[in-house]
Amino acid sequence: MELVKQWKQHSHKNVITPKGYRAGGMHCGLKYKRSDLGMIYSEVPASVAGVFTTSTIQAAPVQLTKKVMYEAKKMQAIVANSGNANACTGKQGYENARAMQEAAAKKLGIDPKTVGVASTGVIGEQMNMPPVLKGIEALYLGTSSENAIQISQAILTTDTVTKTTSYQFEVDGKTVTLSGVAKGSGMIAPNMATMLAFLTTDANISSEHLQEALVSITDATYNSITVDGDTSTNDTVLVMANGLAENEPLTPEHSSWNDFVAVLKAASEDLSKMIAKDGEGATKLVEVNVAGAPSVEEARKVAKTIVGSPLVKTAMYGNDANWGRIIAAIGYSEVDIVPEKVTIAIGDETVLENGEPVAFSEENALCQLDRSEVIINVELGIGEAEGTAWGCDLTYDYVKINGSYRS
Repeated sequence: MELVKQWKQHSHKNVITPKGYRAGGMHCGLKYKRSDLGMIYSEVPASVAGVFTTSTIQAAPVQLTKKVMYEAKKMQAIVANSGNANACTGKQGYENARAMQEAAAKKLGIDPKTVGVASTGVIGEQMNMPPVLKGIEALYLGTSSENAIQISQAILTTDTVTKTTSYQFEVDGKTVTLSGVAKGSGMIAPNMATMLAFLTTDANISSEHLQEALVSITDATYNSITVDGDTSTNDTVLVMANGLAENEPLTPEHSSWNDFVAVLKAASEDLSKMIAKDGEGATKLVEVNVAGAPSVEEARKVAKTIVGSPLVKTAMYGNDANWGRIIAAIGYSEVDIVPEKVTIAIGDETVLENGEPVAFSEENALCQLDRSEVIINVELGIGEAEGTAWGCDLTYDYVKINGSYRS
């Protein structure tokens, strides 16, 4: 896409790069030392789209933010915290989420019904509200790189790095920017997980069409990552579009519609891969590409099954070219396959061809595995569809981190 210019991991290109956004973050006291409270604000009410956890147990902030999205259909601010998920906290938890919403609205002088709330952290503990409300009141929102870094740090839990991305392209002769920030490290499974992702754009697009665009790219991005197979109660992806780029409204009939969807997908894929790579204790990103499937859905299902297999993940950690674990995962993926047509390659080293084991170079296979990013390619030979999923290896540190999460 020639019209798209990408900036990744640049401090001056971030979630508040689009026109009309401010942000900030701070330590309010939910966590011992690290930043735990942040906010993103648009100068004008923005169109909003969102996708949320598929779990039937949904945290209070998810319930409240869905109400904002579906009823107000506009969002002007997102207030987020880490250190406490405010999940499984009953009526008091919902009231606490509303108190955060109302405090943010009061600070900004906007309608509470246009404030989204997101939380991540320990499940089942009531939020310590006095420091949160005091923090919201004291929070400074600005437009500097430092302010953008603050919000990216405020939402982290066991993450080891912040996750940001930004793109710019032309629509109707106007420069449009789309940026994003995310967190996620553990309890990450297909259909999202303990993941928060906030994307901002100054594009002019209605909430209806923004939701259409987001839904169209979700399966290929946020729903194609897995770390440990667990799905959380707090998953939230929100996209705000405030229209300050002043382009003509983007619709499926607009000549730049496909560009916008492609940019949204590219930014979302960036954030998804960063989350997968930053899995708790992970040492490498694992990408599984499946081709020759009867449908895209089935290709993705096989890819997710492989990358989510604990045995495959441990083999990736140990640099072990044990392709038997890969074929085993394909077999229990619940996709009808023809074993005699399956081909598997680790990087550029083919280890199984048309269902038959082949002599391969252990040295080259080790070279393919001993990288920060490992690619597994699978050809099913029963169709034309393709799909990709991302995950990480499974290490000793994963057990250490999750064995002491509350301590």
